[in-house]
Amino acid sequence: MEANKGKFYHETGGESLKPNALFVGYKPMFMSSNHYLQRLKRRFGVKKAGYSGTLDPFAKGVLVVAFGHYTRLFDHLNQEPKVYRATLWLGLHSDSLDIENILGVEVIPPYSKERVEEIMGALEGEISYTPPKYCAKRIGGRRAYDMARNKEEVELPILTMRVGRLSLLHYTHPFVHFEAEVSKGSYIRSLGGMIASRLGCYGALSSLERLSEGEMRFEGYRELEPLEILPYPKIDATSLKEEFLHGKKLLASDLGNPKEGKYIAEFEEFFSIIEIKEGQVVYLLNRMEKC
Repeated sequence: MEANKGKFYHETGGESLKPNALFVGYKPMFMSSNHYLQRLKRRFGVKKAGYSGTLDPFAKGVLVVAFGHYTRLFDHLNQEPKVYRATLWLGLHSDSLDIENILGVEVIPPYSKERVEEIMGALEGEISYTPPKYCAKRIGGRRAYDMARNKEEVELPILTMRVGRLSLLHYTHPFVHFEAEVSKGSYIRSLGGMIASRLGCYGALSSLERLSEGEMRFEGYRELEPLEILPYPKIDATSLKEEFLHGKKLLASDLGNPKEGKYIAEFEEFFSIIEIKEGQVVYLLNRMEKC
């Protein structure tokens, strides 16, 4: 894949990462995203690291990870749509809409495949939903999942998710295997719960895997090249490197008067993310070293 050009880094170690690196990891099941990040930090011997897009502990799959200054790139990555593969267990009653807080299991008669597909088709598009109370969202500075574990009242706002595609892979009662293409910030546990609710029963996810974020997939621990994966056009600003290093304020006219918008300004061995606005150059990220 074009976006994943770059040096390959073995999961078992043996090679050292550069101080600044951006790559796609694969979080295993039953591990928090932060625990997985700490493992990577120890494995590659780095101090500063971060990830974008928390995965539930019971979920597995793609997690975009950055080391060093490249953690500042997260806000500029195109991570939509997000694609998930999940299994919905019909009749499973769970407080967290997964297999971690099971309240009971109800044996229910099977539905027709056509009925399941009809329900799923009706959920495509923009839908409103309430996030699961066992989630990382904050309420008054506290995590919702901490409040839920303490049996406190959890009131979360109604959110909107965009479901671009919701496909039934196969249905073997009571398990509905599906794939969903959704907008950033969506909760697949809530989507699974909505499918079950519209069928007229309880339901919770028994498995969840994130397959991709935008064009980013797990293809081994390969470094992503920021200049290839950032969604902004490039401007060659090499001739202005000295003015930039000496703090001269650049204008849009210095860069050939490009139209207003966000750009990558390349200054030989480093780059900046800039925004052209009313003839001015606004620096959104300043002096990022190239890979």
